[in-house]
Amino acid sequence: MNRVYKMTGRRFSEKCKSSVLLIIVVGTGILFCLPVLVLLAGSLADEVEWTQRMEAVIRNNFGYIIWKWIPDYPTGEHYRRLLFYTPQFLALFWNSIKIVSCILIGQLLIAVPSAWAFAVYEFRGKRKLFSLYIILMLLPFQVTMLSKYLVLSDFNLLDTHLAVILPAVFSTFPVFLIYRSFADIPRELLEAARIDGAGEIRLFMQVGIPLSGNGILAAMVLGFLEYWNMMEEPMAFLKDKSLWPLSLYLPEISVEQAGFASAASMLALIVSLFIFAIFKDTLASGIISSGIKG
Repeated sequence: MNRVYKMTGRRFSEKCKSSVLLIIVVGTGILFCLPVLVLLAGSLADEVEWTQRMEAVIRNNFGYIIWKWIPDYPTGEHYRRLLFYTPQFLALFWNSIKIVSCILIGQLLIAVPSAWAFAVYEFRGKRKLFSLYIILMLLPFQVTMLSKYLVLSDFNLLDTHLAVILPAVFSTFPVFLIYRSFADIPRELLEAARIDGAGEIRLFMQVGIPLSGNGILAAMVLGFLEYWNMMEEPMAFLKDKSLWPLSLYLPEISVEQAGFASAASMLALIVSLFIFAIFKDTLASGIISSGIKG
């Protein structure tokens, strides 16, 4: 009987722990999803309803904010206005596509071979140089902004998209992220391929890249999420507003256009959610293989 009671007590304790863990996970998930739900509900509410809800904020009066998760009269007018009657929104959207695409292509051409060189080859000063890469990765933009500005000014690249693209192409973060994927490739496999007559380029293209595909793709997805939402670099290096990315369009919307701002935020967010939904499994496995998780 005592054994039965002990087993029953253990099962009850395990169920309680599982239930508490489930509540914590679900509660945390709901908490993180609340801002998105607020944006979605706000983007479907018309201007009259927004004015009624946010009157205390808009007119700087004392009072309460009234919020409804489901608008009384849902409308897609804000989305229609953005997509069909706001050409500057579409122009900045395509600016973001251009900037992010060029950055990711450049990182594939620069960061992937660099990570391969650090992971596979031995050369003088390798550890010191890689330590310098890590230090540069940890430096915030505010520290390097002046030096970047002076270099870009000397090359007459300020107020062009290259002023934002080139510094990001030579970012050290993707090198650090991809390096671990290459370093985990067994050295015996590389030596066997060399004995079979594979040259270094063929070794890189046919062995290194296929075996480290998840790590490379994880770096590209994280890079997309970062550069799609970047604000500091364009604000510092681009004066012409027609060159701005979409991330700088959103702060230009006034409080009186709250529904319009919510719709614009949702459209900008949908792209990131779409990329994450497609590559979430590869992203998770790539991060684990890169040694970041845990």
